[in-house]
Amino acid sequence: MSFQHSSAMESQPTTWRREDDPQYADDPEFRDFASKLGDDLFALTSDVARLGSETAKLGTSRETPRVRERVRTAVEETSDKFKDIGERLKKLTTWPDVGPSQRFTQSKLSREFKATLDEFQQLQRQAIEKEKASNSAARAALQDASSPTEERGGFEQEQQQEQLRLANQDDVDFQEQMIIERESEIRSIEQSVGELNELFRDVAHMVHEQGAQLDIIEENVEVTHDASRGAHTNLKQASNYQKSARSKACILLLILAIVLVIIILAVLL
Repeated sequence: MSFQHSSAMESQPTTWRREDDPQYADDPEFRDFASKLGDDLFALTSDVARLGSETAKLGTSRETPRVRERVRTAVEETSDKFKDIGERLKKLTTWPDVGPSQRFTQSKLSREFKATLDEFQQLQRQAIEKEKASNSAARAALQDASSPTEERGGFEQEQQQEQLRLANQDDVDFQEQMIIERESEIRSIEQSVGELNELFRDVAHMVHEQGAQLDIIEENVEVTHDASRGAHTNLKQASNYQKSARSKACILLLILAIVLVIIILAVLL
């Protein structure tokens, strides 16, 4: 497919349509189905962008239990949306009796879905890596805190050490609870990653097949265009030849007329 042709088509919005296009006019159901799918895919892209903002907070001073909960919830909800849109996309790509413009719509939506899904999976992996790194750091801190310390001194110092130990124990309990929560969140995200891997492979396969189909369509269009251009050139050449032949015939007739006039005058004189 030529770069110029592809770029021109890509510049059109996902839900583009031309009312005078017979491919859409003949199948309004396809038009409506593709339009709704495009709208939902656009909303899904916005959800992924918001998830990216929340994921960026993990492993930083802005990370809080509430942030982690928002990330976990967003991952679960977004995964469900991907599954739903993915199933509808499969239906769209197997739509019967489609024309070139509809095949382009199928391919465009498939590519956009694949790109959004790829971005989402990258965010999932980032969230898992950051959660695991936080857990590793928390476990190391707990081990340091639980290491025995040398105790010596009088009764007053022993009391201070006991108070410090109790305070540290509260912090240890809190950190252990945080570790448990992170492990649960990691398992949840890893599960969603596994569920979407198969969907990603299916969509990648569809995009590959549709790309080949569009290349064939483009080649046919170019061949037809070249043939039409060649026919137009031949017709133009034939037209020019006919004009030239008519001009020559007129000149010959004029010459014959002049010769005839000269002969007649010569006879009369």
